[in-house]
Amino acid sequence: MDFAYDATTEELRGRLLRFMDEHVHPAEAVAHEQLAGAADEWTRPPVLAELKAEARRQGLWNLFLPDAEHGAGLTNLQYAPLAEITGRSPQLAPEALNCAAPDTGNMEVLAMFGTERQKQRWLRPLLEGEIRSAFCMTEPEVASSDATNIATSIRRDGDSYVINGRKWWSTGAMDPNCAVFIVMGKTDPDADRHRQQSMVLVPRDTPGVTVRRGMRVFGYTDGSHGGHAEVVFDDVRVPADNLVAGEGEGFAIAQARLGPGRIHHCMRLIGTAERALELMCRRANERVAFGRPIAHQGVVQEWIAESRVRIEQARLLVLKTAWLMDTVGNKGAHTEIQAIKIATPLMAEWVLDKAIQVHGAGGVSQDFPLAQLWASARTLRLADGPDEVHRMSLAKRELKRHRA
Repeated sequence: MDFAYDATTEELRGRLLRFMDEHVHPAEAVAHEQLAGAADEWTRPPVLAELKAEARRQGLWNLFLPDAEHGAGLTNLQYAPLAEITGRSPQLAPEALNCAAPDTGNMEVLAMFGTERQKQRWLRPLLEGEIRSAFCMTEPEVASSDATNIATSIRRDGDSYVINGRKWWSTGAMDPNCAVFIVMGKTDPDADRHRQQSMVLVPRDTPGVTVRRGMRVFGYTDGSHGGHAEVVFDDVRVPADNLVAGEGEGFAIAQARLGPGRIHHCMRLIGTAERALELMCRRANERVAFGRPIAHQGVVQEWIAESRVRIEQARLLVLKTAWLMDTVGNKGAHTEIQAIKIATPLMAEWVLDKAIQVHGAGGVSQDFPLAQLWASARTLRLADGPDEVHRMSLAKRELKRHRA
């Protein structure tokens, strides 16, 4: 394993770091002001359109997609340090580069499993940043950490599928530019438990689709992912050729989608933790308590040192996972994907907590980004599978290796 950055990665890192310093970070305060005065809390700040245009002009666009036909053609190992940089400003940077969830995962699904018609209708405008999308999997009535529990019905009726059910935490659905949902539901409740589910493309304006409300994250309006919504599907009818892949393929598609999604989240979280550590060090050097800078306090020094150790440990594990995904595939990297999904959000949450503590009351205020970053990091211990499910699965794999 060689984690040294190759020439392509170094060149893109340099361009992306300049883009962050010259455009993204200065736009954070502007975006905050624009959203504070917006009539619709789920709207995207106008400055984001400027960032997108500049990112496209600089060739910093669709970096996440390894498919050279549709994306930048980077490996996971090449993309990892770039995603880390965007994690320093998760509310703006990923979307500015057209590398924000859930569109990234939805584009990967369409690129891997979509028909030519589906690619032309939905993948092309997503790649161009003309529309956004939503992913509808989680349901309020069942424990969705077990995807086989999903109860939404997708019933074949002639040349159509009819969808009935209720979803929530449907990421992307609150974005005013969201045009299509990827909906997971059951087409055959009597099949093998991993062959009951299918995925279908549902245009947002289809009769019977009701976006009931937006879901807040610890009180925050999380627009960076297009918001999270409760969505009701009441006799929603779509053409049969809106089915993704085939009936019974939904669970397998979800697993294929979630592997890259999990590592992308972890890559960005490392950047989030780096920014938290940077803010913690600056604050510790500037603030004076009991006659000297709080950086001189042993407990603060311990937090700073421990933060660096934890960040480096997580980064190495994420890089190893990226390398394995590139060399042996997602299935071969399954253990490591689960490990980073457990370890990285916990690491980022811990570093952010200590940065908040060093900032005192300011740390929980809107004057610093730490509280919102903490809320996002804490949420990722639930998104794409809760810690406990990943631990259970990982333990079973370890036990199996040693079973006679």
